[in-house]
Amino acid sequence: MIFMQLKEYIKEHRIISDGSMGTYYSNLVNQTGAVSEFANLSSPEIIEQIHLEYLQAGARILRTNTFAANTVVLKENENRIRDIIEAGCRIAKKAVGNFYDSMEPKERVWILGNIGPIPEEGDRKEKDILKEYQRICDIFIEEKLDGIHFETFPGLRYIEKLVPYIKERNQDMFILSSFSVDKNGYSAEGIGASRLLDMVSEIDGIDGCGLNCGVGSGHMVQIVKNLSIPENKIIYIAPNAGYPEQMHNRMVFMDNARYFAENMRIIAQQGVDIIGSCCGTSPQYTKKLTEYIALDEPARKIHDQRRMELPKESPIKENDFIAKLQKNQKVIAVELDPPYNADVQKIMECAHKLKALGADVITIADSPMGRSRVDSVLMGVKIAQEANIPVMPHICCRDRNMISMRSVILGAYIHGIRNLLLVTGDPIPGESRQSTTGVFDYNSIRLMNFVKEMNLEHFSTDSLSYGGALNYNRGNIDKVIDRMKRKMEAGAGFFLTQPVYTEEDAKRIKEIKERVDTKIICGIMPLVSYRNASFIKNEITGIHIPDDILNRYHPDMSKEEAENVGAAIAREVMEMVEPFVDGYYFMLPFNRVSLMDKIIYYRFD
Repeated sequence: MIFMQLKEYIKEHRIISDGSMGTYYSNLVNQTGAVSEFANLSSPEIIEQIHLEYLQAGARILRTNTFAANTVVLKENENRIRDIIEAGCRIAKKAVGNFYDSMEPKERVWILGNIGPIPEEGDRKEKDILKEYQRICDIFIEEKLDGIHFETFPGLRYIEKLVPYIKERNQDMFILSSFSVDKNGYSAEGIGASRLLDMVSEIDGIDGCGLNCGVGSGHMVQIVKNLSIPENKIIYIAPNAGYPEQMHNRMVFMDNARYFAENMRIIAQQGVDIIGSCCGTSPQYTKKLTEYIALDEPARKIHDQRRMELPKESPIKENDFIAKLQKNQKVIAVELDPPYNADVQKIMECAHKLKALGADVITIADSPMGRSRVDSVLMGVKIAQEANIPVMPHICCRDRNMISMRSVILGAYIHGIRNLLLVTGDPIPGESRQSTTGVFDYNSIRLMNFVKEMNLEHFSTDSLSYGGALNYNRGNIDKVIDRMKRKMEAGAGFFLTQPVYTEEDAKRIKEIKERVDTKIICGIMPLVSYRNASFIKNEITGIHIPDDILNRYHPDMSKEEAENVGAAIAREVMEMVEPFVDGYYFMLPFNRVSLMDKIIYYRFD
């Protein structure tokens, strides 16, 4: 067989990569958690033997035993890390040399330098992490390897900066980047598998991309079947043997090589060029792959067939609330707080009245102030279905982990909800913290990025629209604007502000609007009594009620008098902000929808 470059070889063949080094080494030495990279110096003969076993089993891509070789994971200095990586390169080359000596006719083997993600710990700066990646790449280039494999990464932040660095030093260096995703197909950064590969497809210099680790072969089949495979990249897939179990204080993977190979045959038929295996596998798995997968059948033909079979995209559906915003028509959003108990009669009556008044959307708070209420999404579904009015549930990061958050968003979607307000959420009240913990797997910006990826992967023709909260008085205005822009980059299409009461508040929002091209819906909270005004002023952070507003109330006012004052103040605020805001967001204390008749004398358009 003629020796040729990997990219040329793959045009006519599939190829099998080696499998697990770390877990296989740990089993061989019978030591749970043993770090194979240290064996490059202490036991090189064991590492060489593992390489040879994979080659003899049929692997033709061999990765150096350097996945965890960085100063953070191994807790060694730069010189020691260099010694470990250089030793790993020597061992791999020696194993390939010995394999060549035993083969007749000779088959080409390609050696890739293996790089795993460097953990971002403490106050270490991004530029320092990037420099360490560059030092590792330099060693692989100096050792004249065939390529570099960035393995089990959560995203492209460092890889896209390293690609031009590598190609400038060796244009022929093959670069493979693979990402780890969970059973739902999302990386640790919340990026969907198809989106990751789409992003790679736009980066010149990356030759191959794919998925590894994270899931077993069964789940990987489902993920790969739903992948949008880039036309211009070599595709690599390498799942784990399965999911480990605790046995006698050791994490053990079941031996399921045949099942694994059967699934990998299905995966190969989806247009995958390089077939590999990850944690829990062994040379036995690699041998099975050679028995189950046709290596002389190029995957390129399957790529073309999959593109022909892709369904045509459905027309994008219009969201009435968003459409009105985009037409520069003022929108009316009204917030309702769901009840503490199962009695929903009052809130449903409020919803029906708002529908009759012509409100554009009802927003539903998500257990504000950290006190349990009816779930905002479930309440929103009931209102939307029974009152026939668009809803916008608030979803906060306090109460749900990543798994639950995705489930809630999917549940909202299948019930027709298309608008969300994504917020970090109020903290747990102090008296409850011993028995209740906040989750906060996300902040609002991370959650927005997560929903953005769900839109790209699942809801592309009828996407979720979401906005964020605007606390316009939170410190330096430049910092407020910077956070807004980060939310906009994460997909936020509009902002609902905290309540406005003064001309100074209005001027600040006007300045923000002039500096940021987005839709701002102004918060209006009509205070309904002296006690209500005093409580908001002194107990609720983020809402500024000046003394001159508080002084317009007094303790002896009747309910009617106080509501009239609150409505008057609301109309004054609306007049102040009308020239520059895109709508009004009414927060009605105690769900007093009757206030709307006093605030606005005309029907909504």
